[in-house]
Amino acid sequence: MSLYIMMSSLSESGRKVLRDRPGWIRKVNREVERMGCKVRSQYAVLGPYDFVTVLEAPDNETVSRVSIELGARGSVQMMTMAAIPLESFIARLERGGRRGGKRGPKPR
Repeated sequence: MSLYIMMSSLSESGRKVLRDRPGWIRKVNREVERMGCKVRSQYAVLGPYDFVTVLEAPDNETVSRVSIELGARGSVQMMTMAAIPLESFIARLERGGRRGGKRGPKPR
């Protein structure tokens, strides 16, 4: 499973729904899980985005479906990015970008 960071901004109608029914967020998270993603963590934030959500999904297509389905409602806009765990990122750099642990011969 891969990790994704989804940053969400509510529209005016989305803010009204949230004000009137704060538990609505949990309902949306259950829908996201039915679409094949797992909500690992979620934060309400200050600034240009209202929420940051860490998702786990089997592939990019699954996350794209979630973005399209939720975005089509008009209550939220999202930006979703693939996330690489830091240890995996460092290990890949240390291997020189190769999947195996050995580096090939240096070019002459």
